[in-house]
Amino acid sequence: MRKRTATAKILPSEITPRDRYLSRRSLLAGGLGLAAMQSVGGLARGAFGQPPAALTYVRNAAVSVTEAANSYQDISTYNNYYEFGTDKSDPAANAQKFRAQPWKVTIGGEAEVTGTYGLEDILKPHALEERVYRLRCVEAWSMVVPWVGFPLGDLLKRFKPTSKAKFVEFKTLYDPQQMPGQRSSVLDWPYVEGLRMDEAMHPLTLMTVGLYGKVLPNQNGAPLRLIIPWKYGFKGIKAIVSIKFTERAPRTTWAISAPNEYGFFANVNPAVDHPRWSQASERHIGASLFGPRRPTLPFNGYAEQVASLYSGMDLRKFF
Repeated sequence: MRKRTATAKILPSEITPRDRYLSRRSLLAGGLGLAAMQSVGGLARGAFGQPPAALTYVRNAAVSVTEAANSYQDISTYNNYYEFGTDKSDPAANAQKFRAQPWKVTIGGEAEVTGTYGLEDILKPHALEERVYRLRCVEAWSMVVPWVGFPLGDLLKRFKPTSKAKFVEFKTLYDPQQMPGQRSSVLDWPYVEGLRMDEAMHPLTLMTVGLYGKVLPNQNGAPLRLIIPWKYGFKGIKAIVSIKFTERAPRTTWAISAPNEYGFFANVNPAVDHPRWSQASERHIGASLFGPRRPTLPFNGYAEQVASLYSGMDLRKFF
């Protein structure tokens, strides 16, 4: 495991100007190198450079925003994924040969059913649906993404968590040969994230396997990525290989790295500034670089659905 050796600070690449990353797009126009998913329960290996395979899904308009989605190009070439590099264009450039198949997920902790499962076993019982969610990142930029997946809660119920299970811990694959960013000490690897059980079981929390109706690109977290739309994007852990039910809150990667900047809850809150910039407004990716910013919405616009989860909590203290 690579350990961080210096006090964390956000790299300039985390707030890469849009004009800088656009200049690199011509270098990233090649194939996506994805593992192809043939159906809800069936997976097959896809050749690198081939178009991503289509998924079988239904659209869930009831939980989708009505804003126009960002382009597939925006979503797949402007990413935070430090396992493949710290610049926004690094994941698309460096993840093309990542092997998302075969894949296994270990289930452990406070649950009656534990063990290691193939991706086919994880996916087979679940019908996929498309949900258009806002994605808000702590660097004060946002996107609208048509994710394809299934409710995380439906998966967790299968493992029968016990009464001691108060939290869920997730881990990303640790494989520095495939993930060159893990050869650096920028973070403490492997990447760890966590949710309270009620957050994990909320119907908006999505285990994601695709976007735009196609298999999830490697640079977006293939084959399994978490989406919690009312939280900042760093909570959306990618390339998940471990799910563990715990009695205590997991020690999450960014909260360890910079506890004064990245809290465990990470709820989108325009009233709580990042120590080095304001969260009151955001730049929507896809808009003009010099266009107007727009106000940040509490809980990223999902307050009606999720604010009750935090009733009585001081959201400045528990950020």
